[in-house]
Order: sequence, then C-alpha cells, then structure tokens
Amino acid sequence: MRRHLLLAVTAVCSGVALDLAFPPVNAWPAAAVGVAVLCVLLRGSSRRAAAGLGMLAGLGFWVPLLMFLRGYGLDAWWGLAVIESLWWVAMALALRATSRLRCWPLAAALLWVGQEWLRDRVPFGGFPWGRLAFSQADGPLVRLASIGGAPLVTFAVALSGALLAYVLTEVIHPRHLTGPVLALVGIAVVVVAPLAIRLPTAGTSAGGKPSSEVVALIQGNVPRLGLDEFSQRRAVTENHLLQTESLAQEVHEGLRPAPAVVIWPENASDVDPYSDAIAAAEINQAVASVDVPIVVGAVINGPGPEHVRNVSIVWTPQHGPTQRYVKRHLVPFGEYLPFRREITAVTGAFSLIHKDFVPGHKPGVLQAGPVTLADVICFEVADDTVVRQAVNGGGRLISVQTNNASYEQAGESGNGGETAQQLEMARLRAVEHGRAVVVAATSGVSAVISPDGRVLARTKVFTGASLDMRVPLRDPLTVADRVGEWPDRVLALAGLVLLVVACRPRRRAEGASGRTVSTPETVGISG
Repeated sequence: MRRHLLLAVTAVCSGVALDLAFPPVNAWPAAAVGVAVLCVLLRGSSRRAAAGLGMLAGLGFWVPLLMFLRGYGLDAWWGLAVIESLWWVAMALALRATSRLRCWPLAAALLWVGQEWLRDRVPFGGFPWGRLAFSQADGPLVRLASIGGAPLVTFAVALSGALLAYVLTEVIHPRHLTGPVLALVGIAVVVVAPLAIRLPTAGTSAGGKPSSEVVALIQGNVPRLGLDEFSQRRAVTENHLLQTESLAQEVHEGLRPAPAVVIWPENASDVDPYSDAIAAAEINQAVASVDVPIVVGAVINGPGPEHVRNVSIVWTPQHGPTQRYVKRHLVPFGEYLPFRREITAVTGAFSLIHKDFVPGHKPGVLQAGPVTLADVICFEVADDTVVRQAVNGGGRLISVQTNNASYEQAGESGNGGETAQQLEMARLRAVEHGRAVVVAATSGVSAVISPDGRVLARTKVFTGASLDMRVPLRDPLTVADRVGEWPDRVLALAGLVLLVVACRPRRRAEGASGRTVSTPETVGISG
C-alpha cells in the first residue's frame, strides 16, 4: 500500500515539476526533470498502473497550469484538466510499451511530440496549450525553434528528460558505465549545441522597404474585472481612445516618437463599429489624434443573426476601415458552442455564449501604413500553422492582439496565469520566425519582443498604458518557416513506427522441455 501511495505521489510530483518550467517560476530545466521522473515510473509498470500514473502526472501538470480558469468555476477548470490529462494516459501507455526497446529514450521523445501533435488538432481544432516548447523561452533549447519550430524544441526537452531517466535507472540498477556516460554526453550535446545557432536582431530593407518603424501599443484597461467587463463595452473603447489621445499629445509635445502604426488589442471595440455610430466615431477620433492607421480589435456582427466574428481592422485616417483579418482558430466552449442544441438542452453552464463566433479562412497579413503585419488574435499564438502562414504570407512583424481580462484576478503581477503563458509563446514565435513580436493586451501584459525572444518592454496588468518603440522589420524566412509542418509529421510518424515495433509479439523460442518460452528483449542504450 505504501509503495502504491509513493508511486502516486511521485507521479503527481512529476507533473508539478513540469509545471514549474512555466510561469510564474519559469524554471526551464524542470521540464526535463518532470519527463525523466515520469519515464522512470513507467518502466516495468503494468498497463493499469501506467494508465493511472499517466493520469496523476497529467493532473499534477494541468491543474496548476490552468488555474487561470478558476474564475469560470471548478467544473471548467478541473473539467479541462481531466480531459487534457487523458492524453497523458494514452502517452503513458505508449511510453510503457516502448520502454522495452533498446532506443527507448529516443522513442519517449518522439512519442511526446506525437502526443502534442494529436492534442493540438483534436477535438474541435485541438488545444495547443502546455506544450514542452512553451516552457523554454529562457533556455538554450528555444533556439531550435528557428530550425524546426515548437515540435523540435519539445523533442529536445523530452529527449533530455528521457536520457536523464536512463541515467537514473542505471544508477538504481547498475550494470555498465558506458550507457550512463553516453546518456550524460547526449544531454550535454542537446542542451549546449543550440547555443551555436545564431539568432537575428536587425531589420532588413530589401526592395527599398524600411528596416524598422516605431510601433505603438495601447492598453486601455477594463473598468471591472472578470466576466463583468463585457457589460461595460463602451467604457473599454473609451479607455483605449483616452490612452491613444494621451499618446498623441505626448508625441505632439516631442516627448515620444511618432509611431507609424498604432495597435489596439482584441475586443478594444466589443461593439460592431460598422453598425454602431458611437463606436465608429470614437475610433475615428482616436485615428485623427495620431494621424496614422490604428489596427482595431473588434467584434462584428454576422454573417447571420446568430453569429459574430472576432476581427482586426486596419482603420486609416483617409479611408476609415479598410483591410481586416477574421480570427481563424476559435476556442470551443469559449467562442462557440459545439452541439449547441444538445448541450443547452441538458445544462445552462454555457448560457453566456449567446452567439457563435464564425472563423475566418485567410492568414492575418495586414498592411498598416508602412508596416506589413503577421497578425494573430489571442489563442492563435499557440497555433503553429496560423502564425507561420501569416509570416510566410509576407508579415514582417508579428502582432498579437489579446484580451486576458476574463482570466486574470485583481492584484496579480502578470508573472503568472494565462497572460504570462501567452507571453512565453510569443517569445518562442519571435525566435521561430526571426521576427519582432508586439503584444497588445486589453488589460495586460502588453509587450515588445525582439527577434531573438528577449522582452524589451512590457506593461503591468490592469493598468492603462501605452508602449511605443522602434522595432526591426524583417523579410528573410527561417528554416522553420520553410519546412513548415514536416518536423511535426516526421517526428510523430517515427514515434508511431517505434510504438508498432514495440507492440509486436515477442520472439518465442523452444525451451528444453519442448514448450515455447518468451525471449526477453534487451533494454538499454549500449552494451
């Protein structure tokens, strides 16, 4: 009984260790430690035990990571944590099966990538949150994102952890020194080698295009915390108008540089400015004050009476609303309700979702004055494909418009929770695509990030503020931009192949008594 309890507690601790790699602690080596502990626990376990250990490790990770959902109720917070932990159950069973292979540390890393590949896509478009790669913005492994994107970073983290697990198992059951020494060398190579990857920071000016521009971010703040901020839509837009006019006044007085473009966050206008005269007038007033385009995050009506769209609109001084981008990757049960008729018939838990958001279908490439933006909205920063297509479509600067007010609580510093996790994703995107990233948030944290992932400036949460800074504009595509989804596909497929090999019937030999007996497979890295 004590042994089972110890295993259960250790499994939970492995998930907690992995969570420590994310904000607010940001201890990036803890991710590999969490992977290592889970791998050690699963080796030699039964299928039933592996499933249980996987669930406990998953809960140890997802429950604290998703704590920002507590404002929506325990059912939403723990419900999503349980659902996501089911992926860990499947992964734990696969890790157990492949632990008999000689190359099991490699198999573990590949299977972790495969688990994330599936989880990022199903169901309902997936939940690309909590990936190992998103915990590495402060470590050397993040540099691998410029070559193979987030999947390659996840692979490196998981491989480091699996090799560490091999060392731990050999210490517990010592046989040879060769294997552990090679494993330690492997860990060193995985961690140190990325330091040789050079990350760009300067802008480019091919074809006469500017190599840099001053970009301003407006954080208007919200009048009330949590879900109630949506009941004060007018005040939110007015707050952004006032911050923009304050910026314009300081520019006029020579206290701040004149921006080439101003970016408002997601939901800065939660009332459709195409049909609401007051909202349109406030945006026009803001644009006139700075006399440059403003990229406005807004909610607009349509295409049907029961639908709305989450959009970014380029609003210019000369022509008013021009180009727009419609958010493509929507949040199920947050922005739309799958199986609406069936669900609403049995529960009123989603009564706040009166209308379903409708997704767009084109990448967020927006021309805002002299700046070509690769624009993504909130949750989309976690989606590899959405960001990459906007960059490959010509975006020279990545802009992330977000509204985190519903997730944060009063008094939080912005170092933890949803907004801080999102900021770490934006830092990885900067390295992955070799682009500066600007994050415009309704209530914080807004930030400016250099192409090498460093945070150059940031705001506090629940504070009205504006940032303006000269940022580099870049044209060259990274290796990750060019290879696209192939690292995901190749690594996941390789993991599947090893899983199939591990699950095939064991070889059988004739025993001395004429009966067939199983021939155990050799486990290890060498010798």
